[in-house]
Amino acid sequence: MLIDTYGRVATDLRVSLTDRCNLRCTYCMPEEGLQWLAKPDLLTDDEIVRLIDIAVRLLGIEEVRFTGGEPLLRPGLVGIVERVAGLAPRPQMSLTTNGIGLGRTATALKAAGLDRVNVSLDTLRPDVFKTLTRRDRHKDVIAGLEAAREAGLTPVKVNAVLMPGFNEDEAPDLLAWAVEHDYELRFIEQMPLDAQHGWKREGMVTAGDILTSLRTRFELTEEDTGERGSAPAERWLVDGGPHRVGVIASVTRPFCAACDRTRLTADGQIRNCLFAREETDLRAALRSDAPDDEIARIWREAMWGKKPGAGLDDPTFVQPDRPMSAIGG
Repeated sequence: MLIDTYGRVATDLRVSLTDRCNLRCTYCMPEEGLQWLAKPDLLTDDEIVRLIDIAVRLLGIEEVRFTGGEPLLRPGLVGIVERVAGLAPRPQMSLTTNGIGLGRTATALKAAGLDRVNVSLDTLRPDVFKTLTRRDRHKDVIAGLEAAREAGLTPVKVNAVLMPGFNEDEAPDLLAWAVEHDYELRFIEQMPLDAQHGWKREGMVTAGDILTSLRTRFELTEEDTGERGSAPAERWLVDGGPHRVGVIASVTRPFCAACDRTRLTADGQIRNCLFAREETDLRAALRSDAPDDEIARIWREAMWGKKPGAGLDDPTFVQPDRPMSAIGG
C-alpha cells in the first residue's frame, strides 16, 4: 500500500513514457522545444513494465495512466500496453495524448488492452490551434478522436485549457461539439507548469468563469458529490443528461485532500505530487539489481513524505523545476 502521513492511499499511477512532444503548446514549452532526456537516462520498456508490476502486485495500484510528453511517440507503446494487460492483478489502463497519431494506432492500442483515452484539444478553430500549439495539426487531432471512439477506447475524454486572448470564449461551442460527438469534455484550469515560468494567476480563466460561460447556453446540474470520489473533475449533467461536463479547478479549488496519485517520470523518478520539487530515484535501484521488495520499500517511503497540498494558494509558491512535458499530466 502507498499511504502518506495524512491517510491518503495512492491507487492511481501516472507513467510518463517520454519527455518529447510533437507540439509546442504555449502553456507548456518554448517554441524551440526543450533539451530532451538522453536515451540512456530513459527507462527501458522492460524497466517500465517491471515497475508497474511492482506497483500493482506489491503496492495496491489499480489504475495506470500512460502520459508524456506525448506517449504516442514512444516506439514500444503498444508492446508496453500489451504486457501490462497481462499482469496479475490487471490494472485499468488509460492514455493521455494530444491525439496526433491516434488515427493510426487506436485499433492496435485497443487490441493490446488499453481501456480508454484522454485527448487534449483546446479549440475548434484550426487557426487558434495553430497559434496555441505552433503546429498545423488540428485535423489530425479530430481524426484521432474519431478513431479512438470507433475503436472502443471509451469514454473518450477531451481535455481543454482556456487561455485569455486565445480561446476563452469557446467553452459553450466546445461543449456543444462534445455532446454532438459523444465525447466527455473536461476543462482544466491552466496550471503553473510551463517551461518558461510565465504563468500568472491574474487573468487566468477560472472554473467560475468557465461555468458562467457554459450556463449562457446549457442547464448544468451538479453531480452528486459522492460520485466524485478522488476524481479531480467536478462534473455536471448537461441539460439533464446523459452527457456530462467536468471542470478540474486545480488552482482555485484544489482537491489535494482526496489525491490518490503517484507519478513515475520517463527517467525513473517518483514524484508524489505534480507540483513537487523533490523526486525519489527508482532507476538507480533498478539498475543496481535491487529486488522487488527493496524497490517497493523505496516507493513507500517516497509516498509517506507527501505534503498535504500543492501550495498553489501560498504567495511564496515556487514552480517546479521540470515542465509538464517532463513529468506527465
